[in-house]
Amino acid sequence: MTLPAPPPSLYLVDASIYVFRAWHSLPDQFQDAQGWPTNAVHGFARFLLDLLERERPRHIAIAFDEALDSGFRHRLYPAYKANRDPAPEALKRQFVHCKALCAALGLAVLAHHDYEADDLIGSALHVHRGSHRGVIISADKDLSQLLLDHDEQWDYARNQRWDVAGVKARHGVHAHQIADYLALCGDAVDNIPGVSGVGGKSAAVLLAHFGSLDALYERLDEVPFLRLRGAAQMAVRLREQREHALLWRQLTTIALDAPLEGSQPGLLRQTADPELLGGLCQTLRFGPMTRRRLFDAAGVPDILPTHSEPA
Repeated sequence: MTLPAPPPSLYLVDASIYVFRAWHSLPDQFQDAQGWPTNAVHGFARFLLDLLERERPRHIAIAFDEALDSGFRHRLYPAYKANRDPAPEALKRQFVHCKALCAALGLAVLAHHDYEADDLIGSALHVHRGSHRGVIISADKDLSQLLLDHDEQWDYARNQRWDVAGVKARHGVHAHQIADYLALCGDAVDNIPGVSGVGGKSAAVLLAHFGSLDALYERLDEVPFLRLRGAAQMAVRLREQREHALLWRQLTTIALDAPLEGSQPGLLRQTADPELLGGLCQTLRFGPMTRRRLFDAAGVPDILPTHSEPA
């Protein structure tokens, strides 16, 4: 009996984590033609080239955050991510270059003023359910809630991969419980408080017993009898903070209906733009090795003169 061929892989990259990592780890000695630092672009380009050379994806999208302080979650809860310092102008400029680099390589770029990269990844995966298997490239635990059968999440920097069955071993709850879990115990990275007194272990115990936040509130009277330290007081806090817990879940749930503006069906990789790519290489002062790798990855000839800056 011949087994059906697996669906093609759709690579969905959470770009921000790799841009920020390069921004913090590489020296600012890299500069563009105007003297602005380009260390984040150089680091992101290396990551992207490594991914393209290693996987040679046909279906791929790169998701960027443009809603870090203006998205729908901020309207629900103005303090959302308020603990983060605003990005400096030098980094904002590099995000623009990173998006341009992806576009020049023929890669779909997903960005929206009202939705975060997580939402764009979730929506792209949702649209292509059944026709593709998702490969989410990010270490962000929030994105594990998107995993279903055949999908995979890949922490590229650590080269760790896991599927839907591996989520519980990593996070203590199942993939479909991640949003509820974060609503209960909070997420300090995004400035989501959670229910006071409920930590990660307690949240995992609650969800193991009840299955979901909704079921927990339907059977709240059972909480004092659970084998949890301070269970009776926890039940009181859960009751008092019910509306907050439901709000936190709105924040932690990845949207599946974000607009994917301008994307091609199947997020199929498009023909690269050699003139745009060559212009970026000049502007960003990429060296000959990086330039050659970019044009090789793009699959187009380098029609512009090369330069002698180091790679």
